[in-house]
Amino acid sequence: MIKHLTDDFETVEYDAKKTVMLYDNVQFEEYPVHWHREIEVVMPIRKNYYMEIAGKKYEVKENEVFIIPSSELHHLLACEGRRFIFQFDSSIFDSSPVFAPIMRSLSSPINITPEYNKEIHALARKGMIDIFKLYNSNDELAEARIYNIIISTLIAVRELELKRQLSSVDCDNSTFNEYNKMFDRVFNYIDKNYMYDISLELLAEVSGYSKYHFSRIFKQYSSVSYLQYLNERRVNAAEEMLLCSSISVTEIAARSGFKSLATFNRTFRNIKHCTPSEFKKLYEKNDKKS
Repeated sequence: MIKHLTDDFETVEYDAKKTVMLYDNVQFEEYPVHWHREIEVVMPIRKNYYMEIAGKKYEVKENEVFIIPSSELHHLLACEGRRFIFQFDSSIFDSSPVFAPIMRSLSSPINITPEYNKEIHALARKGMIDIFKLYNSNDELAEARIYNIIISTLIAVRELELKRQLSSVDCDNSTFNEYNKMFDRVFNYIDKNYMYDISLELLAEVSGYSKYHFSRIFKQYSSVSYLQYLNERRVNAAEEMLLCSSISVTEIAARSGFKSLATFNRTFRNIKHCTPSEFKKLYEKNDKKS
């Protein structure tokens, strides 16, 4: 199934004029540790499927829908059975701030099961079946319809996450709506200023809350600390710059907001499981092949 693998980087080969790829996979074949820029969705049709992501093992049961975020190292084990493996270009979501809220839910893998949420599981399962039908159709709007299914599913996931956040922050709807507006303001500020020094005190000032209150509700709202979120945003920005061979790793570290190359290397490895230099070399090798 993996047609182009350079070290552990996969180049997804789309069919002509497509930005989605679907495999109706029945091969008893192991796919070694690899990663790609695409978001991947797996749904076992017959028998369970097993994988490892960033060292953690997952069992995905029949008709469950498992979402692997972009750039995650993952290892698909050799399993009997049949499963849909769907990959799509995530750049459409990265390029527009409209999709920023729903993309926040894709910071880690998501296994959509009936226990996760019955309605969302039914939506995601039907969505994968519809994507399979559309992918193999002659409908000129097939790809647009596929992205509509993806967006609808991710919106449902984000809405559930917001409901759970409402419960975790222990406040009424009015206060939670106020928090949502505040976090939009904070996230927008980070998007525009990640390359500069951003302290907890500064973000608290942007939020309008004390740093202690802001720090507490940020962790409850986002499931990560403000510093973890900021570092992930900086690494995402660095990722794009690393694709440009004319910019040195040292300059990229500075442009993406890291105070030292050592901090940049350590943080990048922790999040992407490879160093910035390794990441850059993978793309350079791939460009020479294409």
